[in-house]
Amino acid sequence: MPEEQSQTIMAVDELQAVIQRCQILEEADFKGEDFNLFQVAGQKCLEDGYAAQLLEVIQNEKNKVIIKNMGWNLISPLVRCIFMYKQEDDKREHCLKILDQLAQLCNPKELFLGLLEQIEQTSGGQVCQTIMLLLQPLQTVLLKLQNKKAYSVGLSLAMIMNQLTPLPVPYTKQQIQEDKLGLCQCCNAVVDFAKPFVNEVVKNMEKSSEYNDMELKEELLKFCMKSLKYPLLTAQLEELEGIEEHPFRHFATEIIDILWDIRELIPLVFLHRKGKSPRWENQEFADIERKNSAESLACLSYLMFVQHFGIHCFPTVFSPSYLLQCNMMHIEVLLKRTEESMLSKGLDLVKVMTLCPIEHLRKKSLNILQLFIDKFDAEGKHTLFRCLLKTSNHAGVEGYIIKNIKDQIHLSLTKACDNIWFTGHHLISLLDLVLLLPEGAETDLLQNSDRIMASLNLLRYLVIKDCENDNQTGVWTTLAKIEQNFLKPLHVGLNMSKAHYEAEIKNKKENRREAHSSNTVCSVTVSGEKMPAMTTEMQLQVLHSALFTFDLIESVLARVEELIEVKIKAVMDENS
Repeated sequence: MPEEQSQTIMAVDELQAVIQRCQILEEADFKGEDFNLFQVAGQKCLEDGYAAQLLEVIQNEKNKVIIKNMGWNLISPLVRCIFMYKQEDDKREHCLKILDQLAQLCNPKELFLGLLEQIEQTSGGQVCQTIMLLLQPLQTVLLKLQNKKAYSVGLSLAMIMNQLTPLPVPYTKQQIQEDKLGLCQCCNAVVDFAKPFVNEVVKNMEKSSEYNDMELKEELLKFCMKSLKYPLLTAQLEELEGIEEHPFRHFATEIIDILWDIRELIPLVFLHRKGKSPRWENQEFADIERKNSAESLACLSYLMFVQHFGIHCFPTVFSPSYLLQCNMMHIEVLLKRTEESMLSKGLDLVKVMTLCPIEHLRKKSLNILQLFIDKFDAEGKHTLFRCLLKTSNHAGVEGYIIKNIKDQIHLSLTKACDNIWFTGHHLISLLDLVLLLPEGAETDLLQNSDRIMASLNLLRYLVIKDCENDNQTGVWTTLAKIEQNFLKPLHVGLNMSKAHYEAEIKNKKENRREAHSSNTVCSVTVSGEKMPAMTTEMQLQVLHSALFTFDLIESVLARVEELIEVKIKAVMDENS
């Protein structure tokens, strides 16, 4: 007989010997030696590839008491073998069936501890795979527990989140699609794991308005708060083209739904009042979590007021200024972070000013932004302006920020105290962002006209107000860079744009006679929205309006260059 086959038969025989010995014993008579022998023999069967024989033993009704008491010992070798047999479908399938049987037959308390221990011991690239493998049996066991169910559910969710938290959160579209470590998939699997316990809380609250058993509800609230901090605070939550169901957007929706179902969503949104923290029953936990809840609440605010998750649940009786007051603390928390993913969430306030379809709300939000800007000191304003110039992607907002920069420079130059943040090298770092064309001569000048006009006006102010000999702003030492990055490409861009629009006007006029009538219409799409149909005459008005804008930019540009030339000539005359 081959040695390998002999060892296999020995392993199966050893298992059968343990089973036969234990079948004749009462449950109370099982000894530690029996547990060890069962574990060793079962592990050997699994590792030698004889999971089918082990499954038969587990499914045998005669062995029910043995499996109930000893089966949990097989969790660790079973998990190892499931990963080991990834390419062997039959063996892997047998192992998965064993895991399911153990969840059904084992002592819930012992199996619960065995499953948690396995989750705790996993690390690195296998964290998500291990958690997803064990979530279903863990849920099955928890649903069987009667005593301390809330504690056990909370311990499970805390253990899972603690294991996930060190993993990097996929941020780019490619990273999210690849999901190399399985984090995206795992997060949504954890939510499904929690749903039966959410439903239990909901049913209990529906039975009685005076629902006093707060323990399970509190554990679910802790889980939601942890999820808001990780992965949602770090995650990229904008809709991505080519990804039909964004995994983190789905996860965010589920977390918001849980908070709504357990009646905690709206109370959490208004926790800013008098520095309150979430209403934890456990005071020791409350002291620890109070320090960590600020970022979770800031993320919740972002989800609701920027991404509009759960906004349909939100009362519509609050004024914009009151809602801003509610969110100021959250915005401050996010803007203090240096990570792009968190900082950008704080800056997404500008979306109200650029995307809100209601004009008076856009104007009101602009006023609120100014109030917000005014609350910062000089260094804070400098940082905020840099961030908004980099992230707003909106010429109107950028023009508004550039006007604010000009106002701060004016204060610095006219006040007795020296403001280092809007003079010298600190100011130059801002001017590098302001005095340039984003796409060089190819920049869409019409689309960026607000920004360009604000930049020209700022440059004109600097040239008039700051003498070359003083050079407090540093503009004169960077003039060559300004000419290269801003003035020269602006000249080229204006010439190209004017030639293009003049040709379009000529073309429209020539084609007008050939058309069936001067009322021929065409459709125009702006920002994905189809605009009302336009006649040829209306199109000509739009083209002439564009030319007028270019002429206006050109006249200011000419004035700026004239002032620079005059200043340089005056200095040269002084030195000659």
